[in-house]
Amino acid sequence: MIDKTAIIDPKAKIDLNVKIGPFCVIGANVEIKKNTIIQSHVSILGNTKIGEKNTIYPFASIGNDPQDLKFKGEKTNLVIGNNNKIREYVTINPGTKGGGGLTKIGSNCLFMVSSHIAHDCLVEDNVILANNVPLGGHAHIEENVIIGGNSAVQQFTRVGKSAMIGGMCGVVRDVIPYGIAHGNRSILQGLNLIGLRRKNIPNKVIIQLSEAYKEIFKNENLTENLKNLNKELRSNELVKDVVNFLEKDKKRPICTPFSK
Repeated sequence: MIDKTAIIDPKAKIDLNVKIGPFCVIGANVEIKKNTIIQSHVSILGNTKIGEKNTIYPFASIGNDPQDLKFKGEKTNLVIGNNNKIREYVTINPGTKGGGGLTKIGSNCLFMVSSHIAHDCLVEDNVILANNVPLGGHAHIEENVIIGGNSAVQQFTRVGKSAMIGGMCGVVRDVIPYGIAHGNRSILQGLNLIGLRRKNIPNKVIIQLSEAYKEIFKNENLTENLKNLNKELRSNELVKDVVNFLEKDKKRPICTPFSK
């Protein structure tokens, strides 16, 4: 199961049925759970925990030092869930002391070639990062998000669940759940209706979300528009997700149809 050319620290915790290919390097504080496949020339270092049934492709770098000048070698962590596909040249960094000390990735994600997950990011389940997508430090990507190729997410930015980001987009503002954003600098273009229908969300629920979207973004005064949103729309579970997202503390402005 382990190629003779792989360099594995004896303190590393490797479960049964883990496959490690040629010329991989595994550090002392790494834990890898069963049925994970690590192909050739992969580096996994730091305090890194990797779950079950992941596949890591050649030349990925997992758990090496954060690209943050404030990092001074302190003990921080990287946790990766189950059944993820981490493609060639992907880089994933652990957390930093100033950012909470943890980078965390959920399960069933696909990180395509040369995507990057920076320090202190939280990436939830079923996320797809297309080729060459970097996430800046402290970004929070909620479940079922898709980010198109060559897009970049600025540090501290949030992307809400089931949102879709078009290719070659600079995401510098928080994108609401179920939203679609694209443009040179992210502009909210509407709702991810195709994604909602693929999840078999009832039409009535989608229509209410669309009505709420029109009310919330009818002008740039989001605070007043949220205050005036009627109770029937607020009771819709998808609308609740959007409202809660907008009302949370945030470090970035909200991406709107009026963004410049």
